[in-house]
Amino acid sequence: EQALRIADLLRQRGEKVAVADGATGGLVAASLLTVPGALDFFVGGGVVYSFRARAILFDLPRDAYAGMRGASEDYALLQARAIRDNFGAQWGLAESGSVGGSSHPSGAPAGRSCAAVAGPGGFEFTRRTETGSDDRIANMEAFARAALATLEDALQR
Repeated sequence: EQALRIADLLRQRGEKVAVADGATGGLVAASLLTVPGALDFFVGGGVVYSFRARAILFDLPRDAYAGMRGASEDYALLQARAIRDNFGAQWGLAESGSVGGSSHPSGAPAGRSCAAVAGPGGFEFTRRTETGSDDRIANMEAFARAALATLEDALQR
């Protein structure tokens, strides 16, 4: 239902979204792609799970990340802007988090996710989710739902 509502909002606006999944491992994009006719509102995206993937998908110089840490609002927002711009969409959605089960390179605690939306006219919106859990699968689902809720809330503003 969440993906259907997002699809309806984007279709009403005649706009499209690009997605950068992080700790969600592709669940955000997969959720949106469950909607029939997703090509109407979904441009594409990728799973950003390594520095190599980050370099290719976002095409940003290394110093663009200076002073930033993964699983933070500023990091997710930079990625939301880049995925939007690189994919030619009106909206960019990015999620960066630490799902647990292993240590996060930035030192972020397990159960932390930051979702960011970059939209038309300089619109930007972020949300942090803290589950307090080290349950990898449960966190991936919670982070995906939170990222989609962040996009839905942004589209309703």
